[in-house]
Amino acid sequence: MLNCTQCGGELHPDEGQLFIACPYCGSTIYLDKSRVVFHWYLAPTLNDQQASAALARWMAGNDTVKDLDKKSRILGQTFQYFPVWYFKVKDGNNERIYLEPAAATSITELRNLNLPAGDLRKYEDSLLSTSLEPTVPLAAAQQWLLQKQVNLQQIAECALVHIPIYTFKYGFKNRLYTAAVEAATGRTLANIFPAKAEAPYLAVGCATALVFLCLAVLLAGFSVAGSGASTGIGLAICIGGGMVAAPVLFGFASWVASKV
Repeated sequence: MLNCTQCGGELHPDEGQLFIACPYCGSTIYLDKSRVVFHWYLAPTLNDQQASAALARWMAGNDTVKDLDKKSRILGQTFQYFPVWYFKVKDGNNERIYLEPAAATSITELRNLNLPAGDLRKYEDSLLSTSLEPTVPLAAAQQWLLQKQVNLQQIAECALVHIPIYTFKYGFKNRLYTAAVEAATGRTLANIFPAKAEAPYLAVGCATALVFLCLAVLLAGFSVAGSGASTGIGLAICIGGGMVAAPVLFGFASWVASKV
């Protein structure tokens, strides 16, 4: 016999049953080996086409290589409600939400999702066919919190939440990648993806710094000469050199941006 975490009513789950609805208050409950917790889900707002569009926008963004949305090839798309452990921690007047995966996943970015409590709904049995069953015990998730220096005594609320996730497999330059689109907000999550190369941008930055450092040293040299005339000449040379160098460096930066 177990007790509902909402109203305290007696629950009598069948052997092996993981999910149950309280017959007294209607709360949906997840039965973990260590305790009974609330069971919620986040309602999706995106359909298949909208999720694909969200992925394409991310691929065309600033974090990925140029034209990833055009040069990659989508190899597969699946939809599933992925389980996460939801912890509300209160420290005095401060409140913070922690998320930990409740099943194995390669996308650890799930921990950084924002799940407003007002968007959570009672889990429904109709979602079972598209829901991934939790495999990470609550106790294991709490150990992860301890590693983050979270005081478990300050946990004010604990729940299992199923998040709507579209998972995409795509190929780029003979490599396979995975990206997930959270179907409630459209946020794209990926741990490993074809990112922009940093070296070309560092080269632009170094070239710009070197040019203007040389101009500054030149001006300092004329100033050390001591006369107002020499300082004026140095200033004129530096201004002229800067006016010539600026469009060249800007053109170089634009060319790098168009290629990378």
